[in-house]
Amino acid sequence: MADNRPIKKWRSGNIQGAIWYNEREVDGSILGFKTFSISRNWRKKGEEVWRSDVINNLRRNDIGRLIVILNKVQEELYLEEHGDN
Repeated sequence: MADNRPIKKWRSGNIQGAIWYNEREVDGSILGFKTFSISRNWRKKGEEVWRSDVINNLRRNDIGRLIVILNKVQEELYLEEHGDN
């Protein structure tokens, strides 16, 4: 059974990327695969509770951070998948 925590994550400012391991049954066999998510952490003024949302709206200042996170996710997934012997 897949764990409910990311197997790897990166953060740049309030932008976070995470790689997740998932499993699905296909033709009676368990198939494992990886997915990734990008989220933004934020807190309302006057509140102490931090929140996290999957990103669907970005600000101009988020672009650089997002690029850094996506490069790390891509590097991890491609180097592991294809090997870096």
